[in-house]
Amino acid sequence: MKAYVARQPILDRKQRVFGYELLFRTSMENFFPDMDQETATNRLLSDSFLTVGLENLAGNSRAFVNFPENMLVQKVPLHLPHTRLVVEILEHVNPTPELVDACRDMAHKGVRFALDDFVLTPEWYPLLEIANIVKFDVRAMSGAELERMMAKVSCYPVRLLAEKVETHEEFKKYLEMGFEYFQGYFFSKPAIMQSMGIPPLKINLLAIMAKMSNPNLSLNELELLISRDAGISYKLLRYINSAYFATMQKISSIGHACSLLGLDAIRRFASLLIMNQLGSDKPEELVRASAIRARFCDLLGQYSSGNNKLGADLFTLGLFSYIDALLDDTMENCLQKLPLDTRITDALIKGTGGVAVFLDLVCNYERGQWDMVHKLARELQVPEQYVPASYLEAVKWASALEAP
Repeated sequence: MKAYVARQPILDRKQRVFGYELLFRTSMENFFPDMDQETATNRLLSDSFLTVGLENLAGNSRAFVNFPENMLVQKVPLHLPHTRLVVEILEHVNPTPELVDACRDMAHKGVRFALDDFVLTPEWYPLLEIANIVKFDVRAMSGAELERMMAKVSCYPVRLLAEKVETHEEFKKYLEMGFEYFQGYFFSKPAIMQSMGIPPLKINLLAIMAKMSNPNLSLNELELLISRDAGISYKLLRYINSAYFATMQKISSIGHACSLLGLDAIRRFASLLIMNQLGSDKPEELVRASAIRARFCDLLGQYSSGNNKLGADLFTLGLFSYIDALLDDTMENCLQKLPLDTRITDALIKGTGGVAVFLDLVCNYERGQWDMVHKLARELQVPEQYVPASYLEAVKWASALEAP
C-alpha cells in the first residue's frame, strides 16, 4: 500500500482528543494538489475505512475528512460509518442548490459537517444552518476580523474550531474567545514560565529511566525492576495479552512476558510507561504522540540502508522528542538528567547529526509535508512503501499500549 495517511489531533477545551483530521497523499510521486480531488478522496476513503481500518487511525474519536463536490452531491458519506465521521466542506466548494439539498438530506440522516477555512458570504448561509462545526484559520485573519466573523455565526447552532493554534498563549486566548475545539501543535510545546526546576518525583522517574537505558542491563535485572512497580507490571501483562499480540494462551507472569518480548522490547515498553507517568498532568495526546514517534523512528531505522542497527537509539530519539513539553522545561535542562548518547542529545537540542534526519522525516510526516518526506526518505534510503506502512504500524502499536 502506497497511500500516505497522517492524522492531526483536534482537542476540546480540556485538551482531550475530540477527533483527528486525516491528511492524505497517494504516493511519493503523486502529490495531493496535483491529483484529481475525487480520485484522491476515493483512495483515502478506501485506505482509511477499508484497508487500514478507521479504528486504527482515529481510535474511538471522530475522523475529519475533506470531501469534493461530486462526492457530496452523490451522498457518498452515507455509505461510510458516518457516526464516526465529520465531513469537511472546503471553502472552494460551490454551494449550489443541488449540493445544499444533498447535504441537508445527509444531515437529517445523521451525518455531521464542518465548514473548513470558512469565510462568511451569503451563499454559505444554507450550509451554516446544517453545519455542526465551523473551522477558522486563526492565522489568516486579524483578531478584529475573527471577532466579526464569530459574531455573524453566533446565531447559528454551530461550534467553533480554531485551526493553526501553535502556542499555549494562543490556546488560552481562543479559549477565552469562546472556541470549543482547537487544532494545532500548541499542546506539544513546553509551557515554560519562571524556572522552577523539575519536581523531585519526576526526577526520580527520570532516574529509573536512566537505569532502563543502561546498555549493560540484563533481562533478569530489568525483570526485577519491573516487578517492583505494580503499575508497570499490570500494564505489561495487559499489553502482552492484548489483541495486538493475539497470543494463544494467557500470559500471567512478568518473567514469561519478558522472555516473550525480549530485553529491547521490554526496555522500550517500560520507558514508555514511565514517560506516561511523567506526563500524567499533560494531555493524553502528548504521551500518545511520543509513543508513535518512538515506534515510527524505530521502524524507519530498520528499513534504512546502513542504519538498521540504530533501533534502540532511534526509539529513544522519538520518545524524548517531546520531553520538554512533558516537563515544561527547556530540552537542554531535561536531557541533563539522562545519560543519553550524544547523537541523540545533538539531534534533540541542535537538530544536528545523522539521527536527526529520522526525527525530521517523522515531524514532516505528521504535518503532511509530503515533499519533505519524499526528500528525507531518499536521503535515508528508506524504500517508499515502508514509510506510510511504518507510520500506521506505529499508530497501531501505540493504540495497543492503551488497550483495556
